[in-house]
This record gives sequence, structure tokens and C-alpha cells, in this order.
Amino acid sequence: MDVELLAIGTELLLGQLVDTNTPYVAARLADVGANVFAAHTVGDNKARIVAAMRAALERADGVITTGGLGPTVDDMTREATCEALGLESVLHQPSVDAMKAMLASMGRPERDLENNLGQAYAPAGAHVLENPNGSAPGFVAFDARGKFVASMPGVPSEMKAMLAERLIPYLRERYDLRERITTAVIHTIGIAEAEIDRRIGDLFATLENPKIAVLAHGYTCDVKVMAKAGSAEGAEALIAPVRAELEGRLEGYVYGRDAQTLDGAVQRELLRRGQTIAVAESCTGGRVASALTATAGSSAVFTGGIVAYDNAVKVAELGVPPAVLAEHGAVSEETALAMASGIRARLGTDVGFATTGIAGPDGGSEQKPVGLVWFALALPDGRSVVQRMNFRGDRNAVQTRASIFALGMLWRGLKE
Repeated sequence: MDVELLAIGTELLLGQLVDTNTPYVAARLADVGANVFAAHTVGDNKARIVAAMRAALERADGVITTGGLGPTVDDMTREATCEALGLESVLHQPSVDAMKAMLASMGRPERDLENNLGQAYAPAGAHVLENPNGSAPGFVAFDARGKFVASMPGVPSEMKAMLAERLIPYLRERYDLRERITTAVIHTIGIAEAEIDRRIGDLFATLENPKIAVLAHGYTCDVKVMAKAGSAEGAEALIAPVRAELEGRLEGYVYGRDAQTLDGAVQRELLRRGQTIAVAESCTGGRVASALTATAGSSAVFTGGIVAYDNAVKVAELGVPPAVLAEHGAVSEETALAMASGIRARLGTDVGFATTGIAGPDGGSEQKPVGLVWFALALPDGRSVVQRMNFRGDRNAVQTRASIFALGMLWRGLKE
């Protein structure tokens, strides 16, 4: 079964509301082996909704919509569906009865039913989907070709319950959906998307099931392996050899699989080595420390950190020599190295790590532009690793990217 998704609501197009329904519906459909070919967003305009539905039905077996099923004048999904499919709108008496019971349970007068009665209409011949958590029922309606429009409310709590308890069971039964799409993820860092493509590009052309895809996230890249099979075990059997091949080609850059995180990978390496870490941060303002404590069990390896923003704190708390600051400045290789070794000595850890840079938007110069960040890693054997990076973007982007890069440098430094 091939479907397209349609999120309805002008507020989505204005950026006033983030559409969380579409990715949720897509993920649940993958669990039952339905193919989602495209996703669209359209405002509360009947003509445009009808056009979107008709166009999608030319490409797919069905359209699944979220939103526009409420009692207000801008809720026009039912009307649009009827027009798109060439059906009449009819009153569904069981929905009327359910609304009466709901109003009675809430102690509201029956006259309030008049305001909600429009929600009890559905396209003629539709399979009505009861709403366990709200007043607006959904439906699955069919055109003369047997193609369908399935509509659910936009309120996430109502949509999720209707999807799980009503729509997916109905679709599984009607379309005999017995397969599932399983996705495995390989997480990498320190390798560009273009280089990943060069190493694995031939697999894109030759593989059909499973398929692979690459998704970049700044300084990390995910390689996804997607397989369709009748069971999770069957999908894993298809995925395993491809994953092994990919990890072999990307050796040295793979820090985890699936739900494993970059901070978790750093923690894993510290635990393997039986070592502890402390961090000294300037421009990242504590973000590296926050990331290192995001994974449960971090207390076994993370001792603490100091945000040494002012030079006086670098001197007093980290022991950075004033002469180093005077000669090289706060944003320099020398200061970063002094901060890393200083935090290691101050908190008595095996490993020390430091960041110092210019997050902006002010404070940059030709020699030291906004986005310049120095990173330093002090290791137990007395060795140090230092790296300079220039990040683009606003202040938040620089801090975020620097924090991700810091975790990647930590992971690689510890692993090597």
C-alpha cells in the first residue's frame, strides 16, 4: 500500500504550530509495511485541500490527513474529502449518540450538541473511526476506483489514539498488511557527507531491499539501512550484512548504532579505559559538561567542570599563567592547552578537556574571527591534543556546533 500524508491547517504554514503529526504517522505506517511516498502541508482552504487530495490520489493508493475535523468554520476536511471523492456528506447517527453521551458525562446541556453536530457528518459509505479522546470522529472514504482518504483530528493526543486503535487495525485488515519496514542507523562523526557518498555510493545503485540513505546533522552523519520483511527478525537478517559492509567502509568514524548517542560513546570509552574526565569551558558556556551528563551513569566518569568565561577565572581556578593570556590571548592554542591541563590538575581527573573561542556576534577580528574555537585534550600520559575550528552561524549555532565537535574530538582522542 502506497500512501501520501496531508497535514491541514493554516497555522502550520504560518509557523505558529510545528507539525509533529506527520513524522509520527509515517513512523507508525512503516511499522506495518505501508510505503509513505510524500508528505504535504496545506492551509484551511477548501479548493487547495481538494486539489492536494486529488493530486495525491493520482500517485498513491490513499491519502491520510490530519487536522481540520473540528466544529469551527475553518474545519473543512470533511467537505473537501466529499468533493475530492465525488461523495455526499451524510449524518452518522452513532457519532451523534457518542457526542450526546460525552456531553452528558461532562454535565453540559444537550443544546451544546448543535455546535458539535457538524463533526458527526461523514462521506457517504465511509468507515467511521471512533475518537477515544475527543468529539471529532475520523473516517476512511473511498472513490469509485477504490482509492481512499483517511482523515484524523489534528490534536496529537486524539490522532495518536485513533491511529493506533482504529485506523491502522482497519488498514492492516483491508490491505492485508503483514510486512514491516525496519530501519537501522549507523552514526558517524568526523567524516563529510561527500566522503561517505564516495565510499558507499555503489551500494545506492545496487541495493533495493534493504535501501540505504545518508542524513547529515552538522558534524555528524547518519547512514540509514531500511529493510522490508514480514518480521523484525526477517528485516534484521536483511540488514545485518549490509550494516557490516557499511561499518567496514566507514571504520574509524562510526561511534554508535540506532539509539546510541555521541555523549554515550564518550562515556563508553572512558569506562573502557577506567578513566575520569573534567572540562573547562569558555565560549561553550557549559554545554559540553551538560552533554557529558546527559547519559545515565555519567557520574562514574564525569567529575565536574568549570565555566571560565572571564580571564580572572582562568587564572584563579584553572592556573592559566597570566603571561600566556597576555602574549597569546584567551582564544589561542596556548590558553586552551593550559585550561585542559589546569582542569585536570584542579579536579584530579585522568583526562582534561577545554574549549575557548569567540561565539559572537561581537568580539571578532581579522586574526581571530567570530566562530573561531580552540579545543584541547589533556591525556593521562602527558600527551595533549589541540585543534582549531572556525564555525559559521549565529551565536547559538557556533556554541552548538562547537559542543558537538568537542564530543567528537573527545571520542576520537580517547579511542585512539
